Amino acid sequence: MKRAYRWFLGLIDPFAPADGAPPQALWPFVKWALSGSGPAIALTLAVTFTAGLSEIVAASFTGWIIDGTSAANPGFWLTFWPVILFGVIFFLIVRPILFAADAGVTSILIGPHLFPLVLSRLNRHTLGHSMRYFENDFAGRISQKALQTSRALTDVVTEVADVGVYSLAVFGGSLLLMASIDSRLLLIFVVWGALYIFALRYFIPRVKVRSAARAGARTQVTGQIVDTLSNVAAVKLFAHNAYEDRATLRELESFRAKALEFGELSSIFRMVLMTLGGMLPLFSILGALYLWTLGTATAGDIAMTAMVSTRLSQLTNRIGRVAISIYTNLGEIQDGIDTLAPAHEITDRPGAAETASGPGAITFEGIRFAYGGEMTALQNLDLTIRAGEKIGLVGASGAGKSTIVSLLLRLYDVEQGRILLDGIDIRDLTQEALRQQISVVRQETSMFNRSALDNIRYGLPDASDEEVFDAARRASAHDFILTLQDYRGRSGYAARLGERGVKLSGGQRQRIALARAILKDAPVLILDEATSALDSEVEAEIQEALEQVMQGKTVIAIAHRLSTIAQMDRIIVLDQGRIVEMGRHSDLLARKGLYSRFWDRQSGGFLGAQEAAE
Repeated sequence: MKRAYRWFLGLIDPFAPADGAPPQALWPFVKWALSGSGPAIALTLAVTFTAGLSEIVAASFTGWIIDGTSAANPGFWLTFWPVILFGVIFFLIVRPILFAADAGVTSILIGPHLFPLVLSRLNRHTLGHSMRYFENDFAGRISQKALQTSRALTDVVTEVADVGVYSLAVFGGSLLLMASIDSRLLLIFVVWGALYIFALRYFIPRVKVRSAARAGARTQVTGQIVDTLSNVAAVKLFAHNAYEDRATLRELESFRAKALEFGELSSIFRMVLMTLGGMLPLFSILGALYLWTLGTATAGDIAMTAMVSTRLSQLTNRIGRVAISIYTNLGEIQDGIDTLAPAHEITDRPGAAETASGPGAITFEGIRFAYGGEMTALQNLDLTIRAGEKIGLVGASGAGKSTIVSLLLRLYDVEQGRILLDGIDIRDLTQEALRQQISVVRQETSMFNRSALDNIRYGLPDASDEEVFDAARRASAHDFILTLQDYRGRSGYAARLGERGVKLSGGQRQRIALARAILKDAPVLILDEATSALDSEVEAEIQEALEQVMQGKTVIAIAHRLSTIAQMDRIIVLDQGRIVEMGRHSDLLARKGLYSRFWDRQSGGFLGAQEAAE
């Protein structure tokens, strides 16, 4: 039994990857998302169809009983033992097993497996999108779309099997049963079926369109609320509760209008279906009575007709609800496809190397980049950084410093030119292989709502606890981590940091980010304003640790506080996407150029807004 159950569960691998990228047309996307689940879905449909046919057997049994009693001889057991035996086997053994199997394939095999199958594939594809994709949308909206699409597709499969195929079996069996009684009864069922199909074909496409509009409006509401709550500190500081409330109400009003349009059409659809549902038992029973008066139908035939038509009538309303649900879900799936399935802007080349090694020499050759627009961020950039060399990037806001780092990390692809890492075009490495060679500490640190231990260990997932503790000490983070405590009473390294590290100060977040980079120990280290949020005392502590960490590594440091990069091997001065000065700190000061003006005018070693404006 256990082996059979394991085989049963093994019909779907809920985490199997799909081949290629998701198609952007509905049915090819469904095929892509469900690929590999065919045997499980086929078994589900077969079991559900068989369960539906059991309804016809039950109706036939009733007719058999009624017709049998009219011709029965006295003696209960002698006359009815075949009926009793059949009833016991069918109603107490076969039918319960069929419906248990029907429930099992939908609630055990399909539901718990299809949802993670689809969601894991969508999540895997979403993670592969470029930074531009995430910058153009809300994180909450993207995640909701993935969850919504996965749930909707799972519901479609479940509903098609649980109601659609079941009803098809009942209707198909009913046609055969009516044909065995009289072709005129069959005609009533055929005409009713044609009217029912016509109603579905008329209403369902319209329901689908309005459903998609409602789903889109609901997503906008979610995006607005998530955007507000994600920036709740700014909302409070600017006293904009009312402003944000009005923005949410506007989105809610749009959703309400779309929901009303959907509800009005759904109500009319339900009324039509209920009318059709009432027509079938009325005309089919009247037809059976008429045939009985002609002597061509028996009392059992009337009973079978009544049972089958009444059952179909009861299914009519359920089919209508499910049809609306299915096409509502299809609308949500299409809406999700539009958001989630676009092709990746940045992809790995065929045959790209999956591993990389080297000391970290970097070359920028003829780089031009404009973020896809007309305003050039970098133009004609040529720069060679020797392995183990430490350079600082200086320039006013918008000069191109962060763009250089983003291109090196392949968060964007160069529009002209190429970037080499240890003599290899970075596009000839997989994105994973490239980024494994680079540690980054950014001004805007990324913290997960996980423990401090997990946040630091993110730099090297296989690191031991002691290695994590050592990295934290070197980043001057160990002492304050020991004082942390979350709302569940977890303390120290086990304490959760809150969403985006909200429970930490800016300096604490950057020290944890620095510890993460120290633990990763990649040959290239990028410091993007890595100490900007630290006070002077803590910065001095970390600066000493950084000097040790930077030994033997290629370092690219971006800083407005020029004192933090004064000891670099070279300082690169950028202006409007071009390199305008290059050299050591003392040499650049002697030139009396742009860097010298930055140094002379800064306050406390910080490149301020005045220089950014010049």
